[in-house]
Amino acid sequence: MHVLILGGTTEARALAGLLHGKVRVTSSLAGRVASPRLPAGEVRIGGFGGVDGLVEWMAGHAVDAVIDATHPFAERISFNAARAAATAHVPLLALRRPGWVPVDGDDWRPVASLEEAARTLDGLGDRVFLTTGRMGLAAFAACPQWFLVRSVDAPDTPGPARTELLLDRGPFTLDGERELMRHHRIDVVVTKDSGGAATAPKLTAAREAGLPVVVVGRPPVPEGVRTAASPEEAAAWVATRPGASRAR
Repeated sequence: MHVLILGGTTEARALAGLLHGKVRVTSSLAGRVASPRLPAGEVRIGGFGGVDGLVEWMAGHAVDAVIDATHPFAERISFNAARAAATAHVPLLALRRPGWVPVDGDDWRPVASLEEAARTLDGLGDRVFLTTGRMGLAAFAACPQWFLVRSVDAPDTPGPARTELLLDRGPFTLDGERELMRHHRIDVVVTKDSGGAATAPKLTAAREAGLPVVVVGRPPVPEGVRTAASPEEAAAWVATRPGASRAR
C-alpha cells in the first residue's frame, strides 16, 4: 500500500512516523520553507502542477490513499487534493488539528480574512505582533502601525512600511512570548487560527497582558472530505484501507 501525505506540518511528520515501516509512505512538501524538517519515509519537494499534475503523479506512483495534512490555511492545495482524489478515485482524508478556543479573559476579535484583520487594527494600538506567516504581508502593506513580523523565512512580498522582522521557528515557550511582547511593547496580536500547541503560548501571553488578539478564521475543509483530528486517528483510517497490512 502506498500512502501520499501532503504537507510538512507537525501532524504530517508525526503521521509519517506512525506509518513508516507498515506501508509505503511518501510525504510531499511544498518547498516554501528553506530548510524543512523532513519526515520518515520517502520525501518529494515541490508542487505537482495543479489538479492534473497530481492525478498523473498518483497514477504513476500507484498511490492507494491520500492524506491532506497541509496547514489549515493551505486552501488551494486542499481544494486541488480533493478534486484530484475524486478524479483518480483515490480515497482522501484531511488531517486537521483542532482550532483554538477562547477562554475566560481572552479578548479575541474574530475576522474572516487577512484583509479584514488589517482593517480591524484601527484603534487597537500602534505596535502589532503579526504572526500570520510571510505569504500574506501584502494585506497589511497600507497599515500605518508598526509591525513585529515573525516568520520562519524572510518574506519576498511587500509588507508594512514600519516593520521589524523576526526569523524564528516554533515551538515557542510561554516565558519567551511574555518577554517578546514586553520587550517590543506590543499592543495587539494578529494570528491565524492554526491550532496546535507549538504557537499557542502567544495567546496565553496576550491574555495575561490584557492584549486584544485579531484571529483569522480558517477556511473550511472541501465539501465531502472526511477529516481526522490527530495523526493517530489518521493512522487508524489508513489501517482500515485494503492492503494496509502489507508493507512495501
